[in-house]
Amino acid sequence: MTTFVDRVELHVAAGNGGHGCASVHREKFKPLGGPDGGNGGRGGDVTLVVDQSVTTLLDYHHSPHRKATNGKPGEGGNRSGKDGTDLVLPVPDGTVVLDKRGNVLADLVGQGTTYIAAQGGRGGLGNAALASARRKAPGFALLGEPGDAQDIVLELKTVADVALVGYPSAGKSSLISVLSAAKPKIADYPFTTLVPNLGVVTAGSTVYTIADVPGLIPGASQGKGLGLEFLRHVERCSVLVHVLDTATLESERDPLTDLDVIEAELKEYGGLEDRPRIVVLNKVDIPDGKDLADIIRPELQARGYRIFEVSAVSRVGLKELSFALAEIVAEARAAKPKEEATRIVIRPKAVDDAGFTVTLEDDGIYRVRGEKPERWVRQTDFNNDEAVGYLADRLNRLGVEEELMKAGARAGDGVAIGSEDDAVVFDWEPSMSAGAEMLGRRGEDHRFEAPRPAAQRRREREAERDEAQNEYEGFNPFG
Repeated sequence: MTTFVDRVELHVAAGNGGHGCASVHREKFKPLGGPDGGNGGRGGDVTLVVDQSVTTLLDYHHSPHRKATNGKPGEGGNRSGKDGTDLVLPVPDGTVVLDKRGNVLADLVGQGTTYIAAQGGRGGLGNAALASARRKAPGFALLGEPGDAQDIVLELKTVADVALVGYPSAGKSSLISVLSAAKPKIADYPFTTLVPNLGVVTAGSTVYTIADVPGLIPGASQGKGLGLEFLRHVERCSVLVHVLDTATLESERDPLTDLDVIEAELKEYGGLEDRPRIVVLNKVDIPDGKDLADIIRPELQARGYRIFEVSAVSRVGLKELSFALAEIVAEARAAKPKEEATRIVIRPKAVDDAGFTVTLEDDGIYRVRGEKPERWVRQTDFNNDEAVGYLADRLNRLGVEEELMKAGARAGDGVAIGSEDDAVVFDWEPSMSAGAEMLGRRGEDHRFEAPRPAAQRRREREAERDEAQNEYEGFNPFG
């Protein structure tokens, strides 16, 4: 059964915004009291939050589909819909968020760090919010926008100051168990450690974390053994500790060769060249181990390594090692730039930025792309002619029609608004500015005009009746 997971693919979907409401206030003696449709509620966000109590991504391995709730639709009486509930997903400290292509979206380090993985959709405006002096009683409302949905990859990179690396059964688990309070599994066979172990060490006034990374073998950077799965856990460390087994029972191995192999794998993995190295000659409590340590020490010193002879069993050399590591960690922390307070960077748009683009594609379709046009299309109910006319007016005011003319579009040419996956395609007519007039003088709602005298209304009805009678009398069915 899987108990530790440090890489998962997660499918997140934010909530959709609620639709706006088209409603007219009615009460006794006031049947047309004006528009009172409320706005739709906002869809819930999907947010990742660093939680120190979480140490694995196991929950998302078993349940990779996560969705926030939708916003509620607006109602009459100026009642807005309820916002959707945000979905908060706790992740371990050191989680990296990537897209499907491997691009880093966020690096979550530190308790409480948050990242919105999927933004909830906006709620649609009700007809009360759309009313104006020109449009006194809109007979439509805007639709809620769909929430974001995307596939992301979560990778856990252990946040540790010191990383122990070395061959399987080199004694890394034993070493971390005596340096800290960690209780890793210890046995006399290879690949005992199947997951990274993390321990906390106190040396004087310095407190640091130490990670025991599962054993590496030749070809680990290409996926052999367990190396490729866990090499990412050494990326954040301040110092690398090579744990060399001076009492290995394998005749074809020796500490210097082990060191060269591990260094080659770290170089192949990349990004760790600047980390200081320390060499720990382990198991010197065994006579053969002590003799071999004395033999290889001059060669290691010639290579410039700082060397410590230790024994996890007899506790020899552990105090010196822990204080040496604390000194390196303290220096690395002091060299890091101090974190500045969060700043808001304002990047104004260019003066000539129209907010959309018009391009002619190979198939003769003019494609309009831009945040506003695409959002307005998503908000439009195309079953409502008045809503379609409202969209046409908005696009015209934005300058879309003018840009289409500049691009060479003519009446009857195909125009698509949006991406290829969810575009709205229509045959363009250069009279989009007349959208309101085509729907019958939307800005002059006769229901809200002042009442006319009874005599005037009677004369108008008589005139309409006489006109209809004249048309009937002049009609000749035989041509």
